[in-house]
Amino acid sequence: MVEFKFTAQRLNGQNISGVLSAASASEAKKKLKRLAEKNKLRIKSVRKKSTYLYKVRKGNEKPIRGEQKAYSKQEIEEALSRLGYKVLSVNKKLIDVQRKPPTAEIVTFVKISSELLEQKLPYSEVLTLLINDTQNTTLKNTLKEINNDLKKGADSEVTFLKYQGIFGKFTAYMLGLASKSGNMAEIYKATAKFLERRQEFKKSLRSALITPAVTIFVLFLAVLFYVGYIFPETAKLFVRFGIDLPPMTAFTLKISDFLMAHPFLISLVTFLPPIALIAYFRTKKGKLIFDKYSMKLPVIGPLIHKTLIEVFCRVFYTLYHGSAESIEPIRIAAEATGNTYFEQKIKQVAIPLMLKKGVGMTEAFEATGVFTDTALSRFHSGEESGTIKNTALQLANYYESETVYRLKNLIEIIQVAIAMIIMVIMIALTLVSAETATVRPKNPALGSNVIYMEKNVG
Repeated sequence: MVEFKFTAQRLNGQNISGVLSAASASEAKKKLKRLAEKNKLRIKSVRKKSTYLYKVRKGNEKPIRGEQKAYSKQEIEEALSRLGYKVLSVNKKLIDVQRKPPTAEIVTFVKISSELLEQKLPYSEVLTLLINDTQNTTLKNTLKEINNDLKKGADSEVTFLKYQGIFGKFTAYMLGLASKSGNMAEIYKATAKFLERRQEFKKSLRSALITPAVTIFVLFLAVLFYVGYIFPETAKLFVRFGIDLPPMTAFTLKISDFLMAHPFLISLVTFLPPIALIAYFRTKKGKLIFDKYSMKLPVIGPLIHKTLIEVFCRVFYTLYHGSAESIEPIRIAAEATGNTYFEQKIKQVAIPLMLKKGVGMTEAFEATGVFTDTALSRFHSGEESGTIKNTALQLANYYESETVYRLKNLIEIIQVAIAMIIMVIMIALTLVSAETATVRPKNPALGSNVIYMEKNVG
């Protein structure tokens, strides 16, 4: 999110100024246009908050370099002068691209914050300590800006949501909500647990699916290179002398000839489908379909499904305070899953049923079709006994234990399967190569020539 400062004029001639956040300049213009139409304003100027590089000196000390965000060069110069520095230079940063900090950095920040808050340390001191110790420049600058905004009395929820591009939408919302809740330590602890679980699951899923897929793809390219380029150099040597080739060698040579005759078609078939699928799954409709059917995949689908329910239950447990205020925790917990299909079912089926028809939570969840029978049964028991909050935590812990155990087993099975596939392919290539080595010319007179040529080729 980028901040923009604007000045405007009312119909009575009064000048006003304000700040708004937007993902881009075009979005900021749309927001300003709506604001101007609604309040009958005339926008006079808009300035984007940019990063400036400065060089200053205090007395005879060594010059200090640094960077600071501001709406203009003049703001930087005035602020540094008030601090007693002699401004040597202030220039706008030409390439101002903020890379999102690694997930591990954000997890560390949230986890350490929760531990310090449990020790009753004031939040301003927590931020100051972490600003000094954080190595990632983007995160350090973000924490500085958050600290400055909070010291000025800014709303914590609004402040953190400005940086959802850094923290992620859900994390920014939870951290902003924590300051208002009166129970910061618990919300930070729950958020850290959520982030750790999501990071751990993605890492395990990468080991279970992405790494084997890349291995198979690279192996496929290696086989193509061998069959299409290396193997024909030897096999065609025998063809030129009219020697009959063994079955496997002849078949492999035909495949090689086809590959060499249609390189464009082979490239198209190899690369186009995955690229097209990735592009489609990035669209709104494609992501919805992917998220829906990812829960129905054999073997891995149930693990993904149960992990979504675990995340939902863990977030719901953190935010839920009573049946009178259950809608907002349900909505936020659905968004936290990161699965658009799961989120859509909760928002478009469960919540309307609860609001418009007054049905119970368990009945509404059952209508979505995204909860397991075990989860529905536990929610039903919790709803009847009035322990729905604790039930959510029990479900989260249960599914965490189950998915961690089953995912480890799945990774081991996939690793064995990949090793078997590699072994089969290597045996096949070895057999073809061995068969080629047994080829002998019909005319003994040609033998010495073939052997001589083989040596030269080698």
